[in-house]
Amino acid sequence: MHVRWVRNEHDGGTNFFLRLQIKQTKDDIFINQGKYIKDLLKRFRLEHVKEADTPMRTSTKLDMDENGKNEDITKYRGMIGSLLYLTISRPNIMFSVFLYARFQASLKESHVSAVKCIFWYLHGTINLGLWYPKGYELNLISFLDMDLRDVKLIENILVEHVTF
Repeated sequence: MHVRWVRNEHDGGTNFFLRLQIKQTKDDIFINQGKYIKDLLKRFRLEHVKEADTPMRTSTKLDMDENGKNEDITKYRGMIGSLLYLTISRPNIMFSVFLYARFQASLKESHVSAVKCIFWYLHGTINLGLWYPKGYELNLISFLDMDLRDVKLIENILVEHVTF
């Protein structure tokens, strides 16, 4: 596979590489996927939606929803796959995306509406990304803040913590 950098002269020197927007100056590097998010919103006809403050509603209690209405799995898999790629520059949506990816086998209407909430969040936060300032000492600190009391999916939950 041959990969090359494409320079966008209209954006003050932003490079596009595998749908990542990378802007590098002498003092820092900024990585985001704003153009990719806009393309996703257009692809799934969600460009004129309300904005959400978080990628997941606090009131969301997802389960298998055996009595719910069935939905088109092809579109849902496209949404989940696109969001999985987006987690490269947006680790803040990772938990929600991985949680919703579990429901691809028995998809219901409640699962699709929950995934749309991530797109509502992305609509309002298109310009967020990863910023790496030059000369800044990078201390990797990770934490886990979860309340698993309301998770109805499985009896025994194995939580693996991954830091990248």
